[in-house]
Amino acid sequence: MNLIPEYVTVLPSPPTSHSSPQKQPSPTQFAQSPTGKAESKPLQGNPNVVLISLARLLAEEAPPHEWEPSPCSHCGSVLDCFNEVNECYFCHPWDCPSSVSSPHIPLNHLQDGLFLLHPNEKPQSTSLIIFCIDVSGSMSITSEVSVGEHDIHRTRLQFVQEAVLQCVQRLSEQQPDTCVGLITFSYQVTIHGWENFTSQLLSGAELTKSEHLKKVAANLPSPPPLSQNREVLQRQVMGLSANGTTALGPAALLAIAMASRQPGSKVIICTDGKANAKLGNLEDEDIDAQTPVSATIFYQDLGEYAVSQGVVVSVLSIEGTDCRLDELGRLADRTAGKVVIARPNQLHTEFEQIIQNRTIATQCKVTLLLPRSLRLKGEKKAGHKGTREVGNVNQDTEITFRFGANEGSKFVPAPGSRVSIQLQIKYRQRNGQTVLRVFTADQEVTDDSAAVLSSLSLAIIQLNSSQASAALAVRGRLLDAKKEGEMQLKLIERAIEHSRSTEEQKTFKEWIKTMEPIYNNMHNLARKNSTTSDTQSLTDAGAALLYTLKHSNRKSIILMKEYPR
Repeated sequence: MNLIPEYVTVLPSPPTSHSSPQKQPSPTQFAQSPTGKAESKPLQGNPNVVLISLARLLAEEAPPHEWEPSPCSHCGSVLDCFNEVNECYFCHPWDCPSSVSSPHIPLNHLQDGLFLLHPNEKPQSTSLIIFCIDVSGSMSITSEVSVGEHDIHRTRLQFVQEAVLQCVQRLSEQQPDTCVGLITFSYQVTIHGWENFTSQLLSGAELTKSEHLKKVAANLPSPPPLSQNREVLQRQVMGLSANGTTALGPAALLAIAMASRQPGSKVIICTDGKANAKLGNLEDEDIDAQTPVSATIFYQDLGEYAVSQGVVVSVLSIEGTDCRLDELGRLADRTAGKVVIARPNQLHTEFEQIIQNRTIATQCKVTLLLPRSLRLKGEKKAGHKGTREVGNVNQDTEITFRFGANEGSKFVPAPGSRVSIQLQIKYRQRNGQTVLRVFTADQEVTDDSAAVLSSLSLAIIQLNSSQASAALAVRGRLLDAKKEGEMQLKLIERAIEHSRSTEEQKTFKEWIKTMEPIYNNMHNLARKNSTTSDTQSLTDAGAALLYTLKHSNRKSIILMKEYPR
């Protein structure tokens, strides 16, 4: 099986030409346009996209090499199996006067290698699931549901209790070794106990100091497996009652710190209102609906802390409430968790999907290296090298990179020549070992629009467009997000016209059905009293939609049409 990531054919913006990784490793024939003549009309948009299906690449590992890689001291490329790289293909200035006339392509160098970086690392223990549940006064609000022929009223808390109990019951039957903890929050935070541990309450000044909360969590014993603790946990859940304010920030910090001792753990936060404790307060807003800087920093830092410890945080709010998911959702966004607005009677389904979405790697960092004649687009501080801090990887994780010509480079690869691209994936396996996976692939250059359009994978281009637009939008750059989507849409329309494939037209229509309402109604995703400057804060519905879209994959994008606009 070919494990090299899928590369989409590359064509530059005119008048320069640059590399074109093809979907097939070494294409020898260029497809012709329907008229029989090669298309030369410049393409709008950017077809220079690489898709990385992390779950697949991490699952299909070869045995690690017994020797350590010898990276380039400047860019970190790994091109030689045993020797230090003296002249690096990726960072050598090929366009300088002392350079050879054309770059050397390292065809015989490392193509696929796995390296064990820290052989003495200890294996990880079993991961945790921690439910972090809102029990503030608003959770006593009732909703009407139909049960058989009767309509009954239940409180939000009752719906949550029922959902958690169902999850605990299923896990105890199918995965009895799973360790599950319970933390609740109102005006105080309660870490619920078990047979040999008494519940612990924190309130007042204790909830204002992050380091104190982390020390408390560090001194807590880990919850026992459900085979020993199911009945006690069920009694704790059934005994919950709603009252008081919403100390969500301190509770989230405690839950993440508690889960951090076991990488791969999950924290599931369920709330119906804005956090209003001192730490992470989202209720105090100015006239422009801008969250206080201290709260933004708090959730950003907490997300970084969670991802560094391999903890996945998901945030569920209840339909009809306002929780400031644009800020709270940063926890889920950074840790590859979910941001969901759920109907009260659908909470169990959402909990189950989060629990079943298995984390297969943590602390994942992906680096893409290109020749200096190319540069990455849309990445922070990216030139010919770009690094994405992915963090946690689940069984559906797919990411995309986009690149193009380096306008500052004098060297332009000629059509028919070849260039190399290297992908590096550093991550921590489920067994606790840190490894580095390295791919190096050579690809052919073309300046033929027809060749590009014929080999273009629309699914990859569409995924990249969706992810890139959402990444801009969750930062409040709604106008830039709309422009991003419209730019790639022109390329996709051209490719559809070129291929005339019924299947691709169907795929395109489904994608348009999902994305066009988002692009056309970006303004509806911003809060009505939000600032009219370059950045805007999002509604809860907008945040849930865009955070989900940012972490979508080729299969999940079509399902996005179910989200409210």
